[in-house]
Amino acid sequence: MADITYGVTPLETARALDGIELIKGMVSGRFPAPPIAGMIGMSMDEVELGRVVFGYTPSVDHCNPLGSVHGGIAATLLDSVMGCCVHTTLKAGTGYTTVEIKINYVRAMSDKTGPVKAEGKVINVGSRIATSEGRLTDSAGKLLAHGTTTCLIFPI
Repeated sequence: MADITYGVTPLETARALDGIELIKGMVSGRFPAPPIAGMIGMSMDEVELGRVVFGYTPSVDHCNPLGSVHGGIAATLLDSVMGCCVHTTLKAGTGYTTVEIKINYVRAMSDKTGPVKAEGKVINVGSRIATSEGRLTDSAGKLLAHGTTTCLIFPI
């Protein structure tokens, strides 16, 4: 497996690509993975139109004082997959930003949870607003957290 490069794809490059081409390019290593992925340790594992899957293995480095993984990690994973699945549907010259996110925490993660999967799926993409949903599950398929988001779509 090739080493992962982290960075920000130049805006001129991103502007010229359909969203799915950009996200698939990150998975293949053609473009750098976002720095947040390296900081948290999440991987972009699957990409198709309107759907993405990221992986993450909970770390003691992300634990709160009670020993569970901070809820912000689950929120970041879900925000990332819910936004990226929307991104896969966008045409060249179009961007998005999260304007609202709702997360429900079902089970705690700890450094003993093992690998988890975050999956995002598009609900609807319009000309200005998109919505998507995400699920965070452990390796046995148990639900850890789920959420929805609303994204604003705009020209870049």
